[in-house]
Amino acid sequence: MTNPKYIADSLSIPLSGVDAVVSLLDDGNTIPFIARYRKEATAGLDEEQIRSIQGELTRLRALDGRRETILKTIRESGRLSPVLEAKLLAANSRTELEDLYLPYKPSRKTRASAAIELGLEPLADLILAQKTTDQPRDDIVVPFLTDRVQTDREAWDGARDIAAEFISTTPEIRKKLRKLALQVGKISTGRKNKGEDPREIYQDYYQFEAGLNHLRPHQTLAINRGEKAGILRVKIILPEESWRGVIEKHFPQNPHSPLAGDLKEALEGAANRLLLPAITRDVRRLLTEKAEERALGIFVENLRALLLQPPLSGYTVLGLDPGYRTGCKVAVVDPTGKPLQTTTIYPVPPRNKVEEARSILLNLIQEYKVGLIVIGNGTASRETEDFVAGLTRELDGVRYIITSEAGASVYSASQLAGRELPEMDVSLRGAVSIARRVQDPLAELVKINPQSLGVGMYQHDVNQSRLKEKLEQVVESVVNQVGVEINTASPVLLSFVSGIGPSLAERIVSYRDRIGSFRQRVELLDVPGMGEKTYQQAVGFLRIQGGQEPLDTTAIHPESYPAARDVIRRAGISLEEEPQIKEKALVQFSKNRSAEELASSLKIGVPTLLDIFKQLVRPGRDPREDLPQPITRVNAVSLDDLVEGMELQGTVGNVVEFGAFVDLGVKNDGLLHRSKIPRGVNLKLGEIIRVTILAVDKERGRISLGWAGNE
Repeated sequence: MTNPKYIADSLSIPLSGVDAVVSLLDDGNTIPFIARYRKEATAGLDEEQIRSIQGELTRLRALDGRRETILKTIRESGRLSPVLEAKLLAANSRTELEDLYLPYKPSRKTRASAAIELGLEPLADLILAQKTTDQPRDDIVVPFLTDRVQTDREAWDGARDIAAEFISTTPEIRKKLRKLALQVGKISTGRKNKGEDPREIYQDYYQFEAGLNHLRPHQTLAINRGEKAGILRVKIILPEESWRGVIEKHFPQNPHSPLAGDLKEALEGAANRLLLPAITRDVRRLLTEKAEERALGIFVENLRALLLQPPLSGYTVLGLDPGYRTGCKVAVVDPTGKPLQTTTIYPVPPRNKVEEARSILLNLIQEYKVGLIVIGNGTASRETEDFVAGLTRELDGVRYIITSEAGASVYSASQLAGRELPEMDVSLRGAVSIARRVQDPLAELVKINPQSLGVGMYQHDVNQSRLKEKLEQVVESVVNQVGVEINTASPVLLSFVSGIGPSLAERIVSYRDRIGSFRQRVELLDVPGMGEKTYQQAVGFLRIQGGQEPLDTTAIHPESYPAARDVIRRAGISLEEEPQIKEKALVQFSKNRSAEELASSLKIGVPTLLDIFKQLVRPGRDPREDLPQPITRVNAVSLDDLVEGMELQGTVGNVVEFGAFVDLGVKNDGLLHRSKIPRGVNLKLGEIIRVTILAVDKERGRISLGWAGNE
């Protein structure tokens, strides 16, 4: 089966679409470009499907490379049979391929290899064959006694070692035992060292046992972490009757053979010394891979939701980066994110200069007409919120919001922050970042390594290169979904645009700073290093507001401008008209004609026609506009204000495997356990919901929540 056919079958995607995607990827096209502008070729496959195809294609091509190496190695050893070759060619997973290769792999020095060197392999073959014979066992071993093998015991021990290794490397046995372990096996954990884990983080696993088929991904990662920390001991249990049945079915003992006892002993050695430890490793690796994929999926969805948070645009914002001893850093930024003023105040312990801080903030709010105060959610956030809430209650039109400050310190010390805010003290840059991240979360958060944004759980326990790859894919996806204004975008934001990358992004900004604002998209071709192919991949995702070409404000690709202009002319509309007027005119224009007929007359495909219509009605519409605005507040709420049965509004702050953490406006987020979330409801980070207070543990700062509904 060819790779495209296998991908089509495994992903349930039409083969024609897979073939088109493979061809487009091999031609150097990016996934955002294929998903947006090559819908006719792929039959409308979305970005997720295309990424799945790319992932499978990469895996299968790597598998093909490994397969060729294995075939070459076995062929050169003279042991490649037609049957083995067929099995190797049919293998569709790395595990299956390595199982087949294992018996032929040039091995390290083992007890079995040492016995083979002593000439005992034929004796091992006799043990495995289990032939019925009248020949006494003592006579069978005689031909194998030599100067190097002087006793019967040495001969039988060596032969059983060879037989045990042969049994343990039989692909069918390994495959069945692996599958069986995942179905009926159990995991058992216990506390390894009572002196460790003083906070009892892993207390749920001090005496824990569960079926492997019921183990949840977050439990796997927690157990792995506890074991790595030296706190937990972990054991995989496979019932003896299960594994023994599998092995003995492949290598049955013949009660009439004098070597039946030797086979039984070889089976025991194969299982306990070789097979079961290997299966345990395999099973734990598979469980970890599954858990990591789930964790990565949660990271991906949380990051996507975080980056797609709607901007609170139009505000002059005062950002606060709270702190105790070093004070609360303050930055006022205008609606474009330009810093206007920075300072430090001390409204919380140990200095408690409340009146001085109050006077400073009031002056800044009045001088710069601040409409929104943004507080970072880190150290001293709760005390700072109390102070700000007291202030905003006295002011009309000023509200506050608490936002995650994850990554602000990383940004502050970065080279990028040094270039953007060269004259500003490092400690104050975090307050600027906190202020900007509510004005345009996407534009600001792309400046920070996604791994530093605090979305999901167990981020240090998963494969770091895989995590980095997946999170960067999300950033690329969101940036291209939203689109980028080329005349105001930072180099970092531009670097995620389809086909551009960091070095070309720097050249674009350098060219813009030197020549001035771009007036048309086509002027991008004048940027050094911008070739025709890169221009084709990137240009549809870039916007120019107020330029010479009205269509440059839209997501319509320049290759479709002739068709778009034809629609504008024939429908009698202009981009500046109200959406309702344009929509009505386009409906009239399309009347009595099928989409196929209309697309054909314009020399484009139906998907492109529909996209042109959407963009003409609402040019360059920001998809974030459809999402609910973040909650802004005037009054602070404390843990003491919460009572069981209270119903209130909150924002989903993090989605994890076992539920969701909800920001209620108090210092600690509440946990809405997965058992309390209605079936079919998939919460997203930033979503506003109503919850009820089930329990409040003030000593540990824990809040248990129940479901009250969506907003």
